Amino acid sequence: MSASLVLVTNPGDGAIATYRLDGESLEPLAVTGGLPGTGTFVVDERRDLVHAGVKGNPAAVQTLALDRASGVLTPVSRTDVDDSMTYLALADDGRLLLGASYGGGYGCVWPVGESGRLGEPVARIEYPNLHSVATAGGFAYFVSLGADLVAQYALAADGTLTPLDPPTVAAPAGSGPRHIVLSADGTNAYVLTEFSGEALRFSRDPATGVLSREESVPGYDTARGLGHSVFGADPLEHHYIWGADLHLTPDGRRLLCSERTESTLATIDVATDGRLLARLAVSGTERQPRGFCLSLDGRLVLATGERSTHVAVSRLEDDGTLTLLSRTPTGAGANWVRVVPLVAG
Repeated sequence: MSASLVLVTNPGDGAIATYRLDGESLEPLAVTGGLPGTGTFVVDERRDLVHAGVKGNPAAVQTLALDRASGVLTPVSRTDVDDSMTYLALADDGRLLLGASYGGGYGCVWPVGESGRLGEPVARIEYPNLHSVATAGGFAYFVSLGADLVAQYALAADGTLTPLDPPTVAAPAGSGPRHIVLSADGTNAYVLTEFSGEALRFSRDPATGVLSREESVPGYDTARGLGHSVFGADPLEHHYIWGADLHLTPDGRRLLCSERTESTLATIDVATDGRLLARLAVSGTERQPRGFCLSLDGRLVLATGERSTHVAVSRLEDDGTLTLLSRTPTGAGANWVRVVPLVAG
């Protein structure tokens, strides 16, 4: 297994920590501060750039240059935004940056210059409590937790957005759809809901980009007495479901989902055609796991917790369980985790 670089946001410290993942443990490399409230970020591996959402007055997207050898991030540019970004995604080989703002209820598309500097927004859409955005094959998908839907668009090379027919596809009412991932072949999309903790599958037509809702599987431990959450409720106070993040293994045969109230990661079996089959296992992880990811080969799961100061490295077993291998200190409020090759491809 080749070494890779791991980036973790610590919004409580206003910093991004970088680590070297070699084997089954993490080696701390660097901590880059000056990033108040930073949560989401996306890595442009082609140009070694990191676009990170930061809070403040005004909020901004901070672009930084990534030194893969040292893990150090150096500021390149800052672009102010109306409200802080909750999710960022790249398209067109890094030439377009898409963002979703939960608090602002809007999504944006910016052109990205070769230096990494963002231009003026070329598209803006509005839905309540947008929580994530994903792109594939000239299409973009914005997930609205507040409206229980996924808005789907054709994404032009210049960044303009054209609604598809239909322009939206519904999630179950009151489910609170949150994060979205697309299968490698582009034929399926998966969404985790915050309030009902369901992993939803949407079949996807790669030619038209249109999504169609299919089956769902619980992405949390149904034996722990968690109740269905509602907008505005404190899930910890009421012991409600609090779904957060989801990721596919590189081979597309497993889908993992995080739930924050009971601090678990659930593994779901996925058929060769992308259908969700059954929940295989539920494993404990770092406290209040908002973000996690998988190693580049899919063997390891790297998880953080908003109420933990460690990054856990676990092995994903064939039966879907996680075996803890190591825990490495990180900063406060750990939120987002991403893995990139140590050497540029």
